[in-house]
Amino acid sequence: MITPVWATDPNVPPHQPDAGYWQSLLVRDDPDPEFRSYCHLFASRRPWHHGCINETLRDIADDKVAGILITDTLMRRIHHPYDGGADVFLTTPQERNRMRDQHAIWLSRHPSGL
Repeated sequence: MITPVWATDPNVPPHQPDAGYWQSLLVRDDPDPEFRSYCHLFASRRPWHHGCINETLRDIADDKVAGILITDTLMRRIHHPYDGGADVFLTTPQERNRMRDQHAIWLSRHPSGL
């Protein structure tokens, strides 16, 4: 699991619960060179078992945390839940189609798919 911590300070914030520092990214979306923000990323590894991320998913749904990425150990598959939905990134179109077909009931019924 990857957890972002946004800051205007380039210094890494204190250790996050159950996660170790991975890397920091400088966000360059503001034209003012005096204003920079940083995304400090913390990663944690958990053995998988049914229900092991339920608390995290509940916190995301309740908008207590945001920006969490849940991945496999090689970071080939990414689940990005947010309050109101989730994005899933898979390795091939075939894997995507299998996942779509397995979970068709979860998909939006809006004609645009959104």
